[in-house]
Amino acid sequence: MVVIVLSDCVRTICAPKDEEAGGMMTQPVETSAAFDTLLTELRRVHEDHPDTRAFCPFPTDLTPQAMQPCHRPCAEFMAGEPMMEAGGYTVLRDTLLAASPDALWRETYAGTNIGQEFMDRFGCYCIIGAGGQWSSASMSAYMVYMPAGFWYTWHHHPAEEIYLVVAGEGEFLRHGMASERLGPGGAVLHGSNQPHALRTHDQPIIAYVIWRNNLGIKPVLTPPEMLV
Repeated sequence: MVVIVLSDCVRTICAPKDEEAGGMMTQPVETSAAFDTLLTELRRVHEDHPDTRAFCPFPTDLTPQAMQPCHRPCAEFMAGEPMMEAGGYTVLRDTLLAASPDALWRETYAGTNIGQEFMDRFGCYCIIGAGGQWSSASMSAYMVYMPAGFWYTWHHHPAEEIYLVVAGEGEFLRHGMASERLGPGGAVLHGSNQPHALRTHDQPIIAYVIWRNNLGIKPVLTPPEMLV
C-alpha cells in the first residue's frame, strides 16, 4: 500500500493485492475532516435553498476519492481577506475557508491567454467531481473566489451551471440578458454554452457553484464573435 500524508490527513493511493482471493482489495479512501464538515453543511444549504434544490438533487451516489492538495496564490488571497459578509451563510463561508488548506486548487485556464494576474487571483477548488474529495455521476460542485475589483471574462461550457453567492457580492452578466448584482443567498443560472461573465466591485465574492450534465468538458473563453 502506498500512502501519502498531507497536512493532518492520510490519502490511500493504492491498495494491497489479496493473494488468497486472487484479486484487489479496495481499501476505503480516508477523507479530510474539514471536507467532511463542509459536505454536511453543503448538503444542508443545497437542500434548503429553493434554486439549488430545483436545479438538481444533492447527489446520493457520492464516492470518496483520493485528493492531493495543491495550493496556488489565490488561496492566500482568500485566506487574507477581511471577514466577508455572509448573511445566513456564515457557517458555509467558514467551512469553505476551513477546507481550503486540504483542497486541490484548480488552474482551469492554464495554457490560455487569460494572463498570469487572473491565474494568481482567481480561485476555484472542486468539492464533488474531478479533483474533488468525492465523485458523482449527477453533478459537480465547486467553490469559487474572486477578490474585489476583479473581472472574470466571458466564457462558456456545455454543462448547465448555477452560482449561489455565499459571501460578498458580484455582478453577474449573461449574454443577451440584463446583469444582476447579487449578495449572499442570490443565485443565477447559466444555460448550456451560454456566454457569461462575473465582475466584483468593492467587495470580494465566495460562491457555491454546481454543474449538471456534460460534466467532463472544461469551460473555454468565449470568442468576441459569439458576443455580437
